[in-house]
Formats: sequence, C-alpha cells, structure tokens
Amino acid sequence: MRILVGVKRVVDYAVKVRVRADKKSVVTENVQHSMNPFDEIALEEAVKLKEAKHAKEVVAISIGPAKSQEVLRTALAKGADKAIHIEIDAKSAEQVEPLHVARTIAKIAKDEKFDAVFVGKQAIDDDANQTGQLVAGFLDWPQAMFASKIEHENGYLKVTREIDGGLDTVKVKLPAVVSADLRLNEPRYATLPNIMKAKKKPLEKKTPKDLGIDFTPQTEILEVCFLYLYMHLLPSFFFLPSG
Repeated sequence: MRILVGVKRVVDYAVKVRVRADKKSVVTENVQHSMNPFDEIALEEAVKLKEAKHAKEVVAISIGPAKSQEVLRTALAKGADKAIHIEIDAKSAEQVEPLHVARTIAKIAKDEKFDAVFVGKQAIDDDANQTGQLVAGFLDWPQAMFASKIEHENGYLKVTREIDGGLDTVKVKLPAVVSADLRLNEPRYATLPNIMKAKKKPLEKKTPKDLGIDFTPQTEILEVCFLYLYMHLLPSFFFLPSG
C-alpha cells in the first residue's frame, strides 16, 4: 500500500493571530509557522502503518510558497519516504481553497497510483473540513472521516470514529480516503539524526500548470475578523464554579 499524506503549512497554534489593517487576511510575515496539527496526526498514522508492514511507501504533499518545503522536510524527518511540493507564490497561497487542494491531491493520487490518501480532518487556519471529502469525491473512492482508530485488514481499512452517540466503525475498501481526528495518535518528534537524513530524501517540485489545475479563487474574502471573545471567554463557560 502506498499512502499519500497532505501536510499544510499554517501559522503555529501557539501564535496570537493578528488581522491585517485591510481586514482581508491575517499577518503572516515574521510569524512562526508549523505543520497543521491534524496533518501531523495523519502523517504519524501513515508512518505507523508502514512500520507495521501494511504500507510500503509514505509520500507527503504540500501546496504553498518555497517555505512550505520546511514542513515537507519535517514530514520526511518524521518518517515519510518522499515529498512533493506544489509551489505557488505567497500571495496565491493566501487564496488557495479546499477545492484547489483536493483537485491537486486527487490528480497526484490518480496519476501515481496511490492506494490511500490521508489528511487531517481540518486545518487550524480556515477550519474548512472539506479537503478529505472533496478528494474522495473527485477520485470516487470510499471515505472514512474523523478517524480515531485505523486497522488494516486484507485490502480494507477498519476505521473507528468518535460521534455524539459513542463510537462508529466503518470498513472501507482500498483505495480510500481517510481524515485524522485528534485522538488517533500522538505524533512523534523528529530526532536530530532523522532531520539530517531528511535532507537527503527526495523532494519533487511541481506547479499547478504541470498538473493542469486552475488555482483561480472561487470565493472572495470581504472581511476577516478575530473572534477574541469566543476564543478567550468561551472556555470559562465550561469551568464555572458550582453553587
């Protein structure tokens, strides 16, 4: 089984996000970035399947400016065998939508004959939760979203999902698309020896033009606002003193 894993470069979760003066986007210059946490979980699960001999290759893919290669090198240091960078300029990267990402991942998965696509259930910057479902639609593959446990069984993936009423178990035939939820696993740290080895692993560069994919935005951002009250006051509602 060959697994393609989507990894996105996002503003680090520990950074306090600031909205630009034009209110069209957030400040990203001189701001710490890292791999989307849910994508880290998806990558970890793919690597664990490879270590268990259920997968023979794990390939990480990312769309973004040149700095996205930092995230891909991290993925290589954490166990991916190869990386694919779909390079676009920084301005275009701010306008990339789940539709563009899904078309790109689906194209690569189909052309290079992958057996599974793993992604995080959502990115922490836009919280869209659309990419995995769209990829499955474009490929016409079965999907298992919000996985909290994955087991490989003779050409199938048995996926356990956390739902409101408890646990839901689905079994999908490969090839399939899976999105990772928070409690699927705990991602490993990249060790120094593996970071050094990652520098020698292959990183292939492509452009949307190479794939024949149009990255023209389908939506227009009118205004971006930071929900300060929601982010800072909502936790207090869950920890109000009794009595």
